[in-house]
Amino acid sequence: MQPTSQSSAGRKEWFGLAVLALPTLLVSMDMTILHLATPSLSTALQPSGPELLWIADIYGFLMAGALIPMGALGDRIGRRRLLLVGSVFFGLASILAAFSVSATMLILSRAILGIAGATLMPATLAMIRSLFLLPRQRSVAIGIWTTCFTLGGVLGPLVGGLLLQHFWWGSVFLVGVPVMALLLVLGPIFLPEVRGSDDYAVDMPSVVLSMAAVLAIAYAVKHLAEVGVTATTSVAFLVGVVAGWAFIRRQARLKAPLVDLGLFRNSAFRAALGANMMALFAWVGASLLVAQYLQLVIGLSPLTAGLWTIPPAIACVAGCLGAPVVVQRVAPVAVVTFALLLVAVGFAILAAFTSGLGLVAIISGMCLLGLGVATIVTLGTDLILTAAPPAKAGAASAISETGAELGGSFGVAVLGSVGVAVYRAAVAIPAEIDAERAAAARGTLGAAVEIADTLPGSSGAALLASAQQAFERGLVFASAAGFCILLCTAMLFAWANLRRGASDTIVHSKGEA
Repeated sequence: MQPTSQSSAGRKEWFGLAVLALPTLLVSMDMTILHLATPSLSTALQPSGPELLWIADIYGFLMAGALIPMGALGDRIGRRRLLLVGSVFFGLASILAAFSVSATMLILSRAILGIAGATLMPATLAMIRSLFLLPRQRSVAIGIWTTCFTLGGVLGPLVGGLLLQHFWWGSVFLVGVPVMALLLVLGPIFLPEVRGSDDYAVDMPSVVLSMAAVLAIAYAVKHLAEVGVTATTSVAFLVGVVAGWAFIRRQARLKAPLVDLGLFRNSAFRAALGANMMALFAWVGASLLVAQYLQLVIGLSPLTAGLWTIPPAIACVAGCLGAPVVVQRVAPVAVVTFALLLVAVGFAILAAFTSGLGLVAIISGMCLLGLGVATIVTLGTDLILTAAPPAKAGAASAISETGAELGGSFGVAVLGSVGVAVYRAAVAIPAEIDAERAAAARGTLGAAVEIADTLPGSSGAALLASAQQAFERGLVFASAAGFCILLCTAMLFAWANLRRGASDTIVHSKGEA
């Protein structure tokens, strides 16, 4: 039985949270578990360069695009039903991916995995809103949910590395099969069915427009980070903006819209969504640069580099679990503002001390980033669910997840572009290298390292040293940009908006508790 508005969540509800942790952990893990398997699957399937990029990217792209439609669908047909149906497709797609015999088959499998993942994430978060009606318990539950999502991303490369030591590349996908089977067994026992609306109709033009907007903008942002401003980037971004504008106009006219635009009139909802986006902007952008620095500049192996992500992961867990406790004693606006400043300080450490302290500075800066980001995401997610009516919990959760995806994409684009621009300006190419290889070495550090290995004597050493120093300088400048952006966010956005809107919501919620 679902708890009433006056009751505390009991044992069954907490067991239900443990069940919801299964897909949360798995979906996050699936975003990163493929990283270490890329070399071996490249040997087995012989994908072209574009095919390899689509294998890596299609999962995240389609999950981001499908989140809003799936969140709204869960509100209509039932969140548990959507969760269980999605788990079936996720498990089947995992098997299909594991035994793919061509790059095309693997791309298709990853696409299905992305859409299935979009059915799981909003449903898990929306069901937390239904299981835990007391605000204090809900804050703790969301902290645990955020911890599982964070740990999944960290565990992905580690679990992948262990499997690849003993099995073939496809084994990394089979991790999801027993987890989904367990969810199918335990879900009907511990999870109540919750439906927010009796209107089963889903406006298909809205689905198409929302997916077109998110996919086009995400693609444009990623393409901008990789190759800069091109006709493709501009067209994709324009398509996304036009589709988004048409989507918003259509929602305003519908009686049963896919997204209730009234949510955005709530200042708490807007503030929390913006804070979450900026947190993921910082974390994803920094993580991309740091991962390359650890392997290509310091020279750590992929597995060793993965192990060095454990301290920042512990900091993330501390932020996820500590935020609900701290916010009971300190004003939420102060906690969020301090967390944003903490992220800015993390960037400052990366910018100021990378050259002098190397690994120590990198891990210290990332620990502060992780602590701040996890605190923001935990409190921001709680605010979003609290601000939205229970009937719209699925749609609100989907908007939160979509905002996080777009925030991460912009982090890659902005901070990655700053780093790449500085790298290209600073790297010195030996005169004896031909134009084609010189262009490749100037494009990315990875290409420069590969080319340096093929050059004789001092030429290779000179190129490698110059490329590593140029990348380090790019990391410093990108971190400085991140510091400025997060400092402005903390001082201008978080304080001004959360003080007026979000703090009122939480104070009211604490009164209910």
